Amino acid sequence: DSIMKFSTVTSSRRKARKAHFSAPSSRRHKLMSARLSRDLRNRFNVRSMPVRREDEVQVVRGLYKGQSGKVVAVYRKKWVIHIERIHKEKANGATVFIGFDTSKVEIT
Repeated sequence: DSIMKFSTVTSSRRKARKAHFSAPSSRRHKLMSARLSRDLRNRFNVRSMPVRREDEVQVVRGLYKGQSGKVVAVYRKKWVIHIERIHKEKANGATVFIGFDTSKVEIT
């Protein structure tokens, strides 16, 4: 009488996307990981880590490529992080942080 174990992982694109976008905050923490810089990778022998507030990151893609700063917020609901000094001015004069996908930054 051996009980069969069933995996909860699916290869269906539809179900994988549903699981990803409806993931709870606790699981988004892990999903919002960024790669480590080369020296950190060599020091800790790990390729990527979840991004946290206060982490020092550098943008590696897009319009703000090369800019770096401290993470001021990890906005799990919107899947973005906010980086200090990287913001834009709205038409009404208010400044808003620019949301960055964690895959487009590198922890330094």
